[in-house]
Amino acid sequence: MYKQMHWCGLWLAIAVVACLPALAIERGVMLTAATIYVNPSTDSAKLSDIGRGREVAVLERTPGWVEVMGTVEVSPDPENESDRNVTGWIPDKGIITAATPDADKIVFGEAFDSEMEASRRGGRHGAAQDAMRLYARIPEYFPQSPLAAEAAYRAADIRWQIEAEDAATRPSAKMRDPALKYQIDEDHMRYVIKKFPHTKWADLAAYHLIENKLCGDWEAQAKCPEMEAGLYLKYADEHPQSPKTPEALYKAAWRYSALIQIYTANHDAKKADEAAARALNVAKRLTSQFPNDTDWSDRGVRLIYMVQNKMPTWGNGGS
Repeated sequence: MYKQMHWCGLWLAIAVVACLPALAIERGVMLTAATIYVNPSTDSAKLSDIGRGREVAVLERTPGWVEVMGTVEVSPDPENESDRNVTGWIPDKGIITAATPDADKIVFGEAFDSEMEASRRGGRHGAAQDAMRLYARIPEYFPQSPLAAEAAYRAADIRWQIEAEDAATRPSAKMRDPALKYQIDEDHMRYVIKKFPHTKWADLAAYHLIENKLCGDWEAQAKCPEMEAGLYLKYADEHPQSPKTPEALYKAAWRYSALIQIYTANHDAKKADEAAARALNVAKRLTSQFPNDTDWSDRGVRLIYMVQNKMPTWGNGGS
């Protein structure tokens, strides 16, 4: 799912070509990488390489070969993406179009395979970007596919992870004020929420948006955990069926438990007791509402035990 401006350039060029007499334009997605040649022969000059998930316009076919106009990568830098359109010949295989049987499943399968390749130590270079592009093509090319919502989310999620990893290395990542931190681009997550409302994938996309609102270093100030706990509770209230709701409740409860230490250090016993009560209330809501979610419910049981026994959950001696 690379920046919209790049593939718009390809389709503007296609629009011009389509105006030529008797020329029908067929759109396609590259399932695998290929080399673009000047002529339909491997002996001719090479123009460029075109990667997985890249879009092409099919201009002409000859036995074993297809002439395409495609977008190729010039700069691999995700922050300074630079693409260009190239016209030439590639072997007539690996181009998935709307006419391909099970096209959505084929593209999704390749996207998932690329995603797994990206997670493997020593995996193929650029596999994450390949997966991101391939997933993004499914809601675009096959909007009625039952895979469209999940594919849109997976594309947005991969982009988010790439940007989040970069954001974590920036000096602003430690800033207490969320407004001063580097903000991850939310457009792709918001697309999922708008295009596929009231789905699991919209719920998951909405959970990501919390990250931009979180503080960096709390600096032992109560304002951040108070605010963050409120964000997670609001999410749990608005997305009761989300797979992320148990996690949101735990993170809210844990932040209230952290406030116990912060208020105690400030010699404010009343607020410390209030924070403990809120931590217990939210943790008990988690354990009663999601008793079978062992990942988060069991952590909630542990949190209840620690708070009841006045064990620190944050700061020196906390976890």
